[in-house]
Amino acid sequence: MIPTTLVVGASALEREQAIANRLAAIPVPTKSAVVLEGLASGRTLLVPDEHVLVARIASGCLCCSNNMIMRIYLNRMIQQKPQQLFLSLSNSDHLDQIKLFFSSSGYELLLDLTEVIDLNPTIRH
Repeated sequence: MIPTTLVVGASALEREQAIANRLAAIPVPTKSAVVLEGLASGRTLLVPDEHVLVARIASGCLCCSNNMIMRIYLNRMIQQKPQQLFLSLSNSDHLDQIKLFFSSSGYELLLDLTEVIDLNPTIRH
């Protein structure tokens, strides 16, 4: 199973920074997949290379309107056999549905939702 971290809230750039910080803290390069919802404000911190796979999805609810798009990108990333996965979400409005998505739909055998990083400190789940 692939350890999976959800990063929610704040701006696209702040979520990307949080993921970049996590990746930089890994002592040995690890093949990581990153799915980013939303576009950074003209600046990107995560550049794809042999250790980091990066995909961007347009903003929109990943459990509602963008559900099929999320599945396509997740499936593409999983096929590349990463050792960890990060998923950036613009808001936590449907966080429970996203968690449910990871525990069903066949992904419960592939992805292990290990952590949720909420960059909106006033919201508690």
